[in-house]
Amino acid sequence: MTSQPTLTKPEEGPAGPSGPDTGLQAGLKNRHLSMIAIGGVIGAGLFVGSSSGIATAGPGILLSYALVGTLVVLVMRMLGEMSAANPTSGSFSAHADRALGPWAGFSIGWLYWFFWVVVLAVEATAGAKILEGWIPAVPQWGWALIVMVVLTATNLASVGSYGEFEFWFAGIKVVAIAAFIVVGGLAVFGVLPGVDSDRAGLGNLTEHGGFLPHGAGAVLTGVLLVVFSFMGSEIPTLAAGESEDPQRAVTKATNSIIWRIAVFYLGSIFVVVALLPWDSQSIVDQGSYVAALDSLGIPNAGEIMNFIVLTSVLSCLNSGLYTASRMAFSLGRRGDAPKAFARTTRRGVPQAAILSSVVFGFVAVFFNYKFPDTVFLFLLNSSGAVASSSGWPSASRSCGCGRSSRPRRRRSWSCGCGCTRI
Repeated sequence: MTSQPTLTKPEEGPAGPSGPDTGLQAGLKNRHLSMIAIGGVIGAGLFVGSSSGIATAGPGILLSYALVGTLVVLVMRMLGEMSAANPTSGSFSAHADRALGPWAGFSIGWLYWFFWVVVLAVEATAGAKILEGWIPAVPQWGWALIVMVVLTATNLASVGSYGEFEFWFAGIKVVAIAAFIVVGGLAVFGVLPGVDSDRAGLGNLTEHGGFLPHGAGAVLTGVLLVVFSFMGSEIPTLAAGESEDPQRAVTKATNSIIWRIAVFYLGSIFVVVALLPWDSQSIVDQGSYVAALDSLGIPNAGEIMNFIVLTSVLSCLNSGLYTASRMAFSLGRRGDAPKAFARTTRRGVPQAAILSSVVFGFVAVFFNYKFPDTVFLFLLNSSGAVASSSGWPSASRSCGCGRSSRPRRRRSWSCGCGCTRI
């Protein structure tokens, strides 16, 4: 009988000058990983970018979210299977290294790291814009610096501090979007008083040009617009190597991905397109969620949404730094990056990997301020393209190639369907 792998042993790295190197430590509790899993699918892209998708596909944007959500479910099941059997900080990069060869692990790992260090600049800039609007005495670059320094200190302290911050960040997002769905749902079905019943209702799904006002092709265009809002859903599998019970936590996170996407994405977007006509100018001018809150008569809707978006931005920045540093750590352990990246402190923190990721994040922030329409735009577009075209496909391919070596294998339909869809 095949023996089961030891799942709770921390990853070891080479001894470092700062003292005994204990490797990564299992500092993430199950509640941390659960909230990381939930928060990973509720990004700022959902709140900010959904208005473009609605304007493009109308109510049919629900199909776009459903298509991408199905793909994410398949990919997460594949990653969950591999991460439960072999929990590692490198996630699909490490799995690709084992299943496809060192070339795959090297290229996928560095491309994924590049994506997240550019995201650090994007999120720091987005958060700085909101904070500057509240406290204009501090310039935007100053807020970006403050945000980066605070969250860097959090990640340098311990993996537990990262998990605790992410737990509360994700908690705020979950409460906010759940309240939005409940209140908005009551308004859609005519239960909430004070809402214009002639404007809000299920009729908005079929009126104003129909459910697909721009045709079925607009649904595929919508897929391209919404796919990036799902980036980050794979973080729980990357954090598996530092959780107390990797197999249980990862299995729970991957099995719950279906209801998380159904509730937080499809549920909230359904409320938006049912509350307002899809071609309402307020959706374009104010953003979909702010316009929906305004239609409910909620005062200071813009400021409320700014707070929620800021929370999402800080959550993404916090997770982005964690993800980039752990990918750099994994590359260092495999000899695909400087060995210093694989050294950890007494608290099990890959200090060099974190600081190197932050440095590149600051460089990207500089490019954003100096060359926003040229260099930074190129970095942003290229990072998004390589992340979406390498990470998920590699997970699918690695799952198919390495299934025979894993002691616990799920049904092959998920891997087969995932490979076909990707």
